[in-house]
Amino acid sequence: MVQIKEVKTKQDLKRFIKFPYSIYSDNPNWIPPLQFDELNTLRWDKNPAFDYCEAKYWLAYKDGKIAGRIAGIISHKYIEKWGAKNARFGWVDFIDDEEVSKALFETVENWAREKGMEGLHGPLGFCDLDKEGMLIEGFDKKSMFITIYNYPYYPAHLEKMGYAKDVDWVEFELKTPEQIPEKVERINNVVLKRLKLRIYDAKKAKELLPYADGIFDLLNDAYKNLYGVVPLSDKQIKMYTKQYLGFLNPEYVKIILDEENKVAAFGICAPSLAEAAKKANGKLFPFGFIYLLRALKRSTRLDFYLVAVRPELQAKGITALLMTEITKAAIKNGVRTAETGPELEENDKVQALWKHYDTRQHKRRRSYIKKL
Repeated sequence: MVQIKEVKTKQDLKRFIKFPYSIYSDNPNWIPPLQFDELNTLRWDKNPAFDYCEAKYWLAYKDGKIAGRIAGIISHKYIEKWGAKNARFGWVDFIDDEEVSKALFETVENWAREKGMEGLHGPLGFCDLDKEGMLIEGFDKKSMFITIYNYPYYPAHLEKMGYAKDVDWVEFELKTPEQIPEKVERINNVVLKRLKLRIYDAKKAKELLPYADGIFDLLNDAYKNLYGVVPLSDKQIKMYTKQYLGFLNPEYVKIILDEENKVAAFGICAPSLAEAAKKANGKLFPFGFIYLLRALKRSTRLDFYLVAVRPELQAKGITALLMTEITKAAIKNGVRTAETGPELEENDKVQALWKHYDTRQHKRRRSYIKKL
């Protein structure tokens, strides 16, 4: 028999965060998240998304052992913007037992109905910068540090419970070219001159900080029409700036400025942290931070995180210019391959960038939905 217990104490929350280790510790393709990061995201008193979200978490027990977990989230900002009364599920993991998965999802569905919701979709987080999308292709490939990994039985369980495709994201693996063609360099220079733009070349991470607000303002604007996206609040922007921007490798963060020194476009990549996070096993101490710092300097694999261009400047060659600048840094540092983060399958503009590279689409993930 399955028992469902709501997470109410800090100890319960730690059990919730650590549960995936029990089913994935021997899986080479699962990359553990940093436990302190998970804790900060899930705690109502730490995550500023709780200004417009409410959430509950549950653990499933079977034969006295934790057998699954799930989070239920209601983003009131999402409902207000999109006009859809959909709750979200996320942080979902379970053993291959339909009794367990059914009990977990029925719990979230009942909670969502009680809250007046008309649908449930996910896996999604509190905002678009959280991990999202259930893996449905590429189970034999190592996960990125910023993406969800799950077993093939997960989508099978969901589909049996009546969940269907809402949207898909695709991911690509790219090989670093040996050099940048002279023609590309000339075209990029023409684009910069014609649009009166310049590349800001930061030497240290702290030199990115003056442009943090501009980066996130542009992110809110450029991503506003993408699936489920709601604008980040000022509190969230401050949190993400403090947590991440100052620790990026500036060689892989390219910012394009206009005549008024305002952010017109940016591209953020980072050396892959997957292997380092695996060695750290989700902990910064005693040695986890050393593995991560080494990876930031020495990894031969690059992860694409975010690219954004001011709407009126899109389709004018700026995104390709950003990719060229990042590729130059990758060539210089001996990076052999790169991996894109999840891209909506219908996002033709972004995917058109990869046609200039030796590339393959190697993963696909899905947001499922069920009407309640």
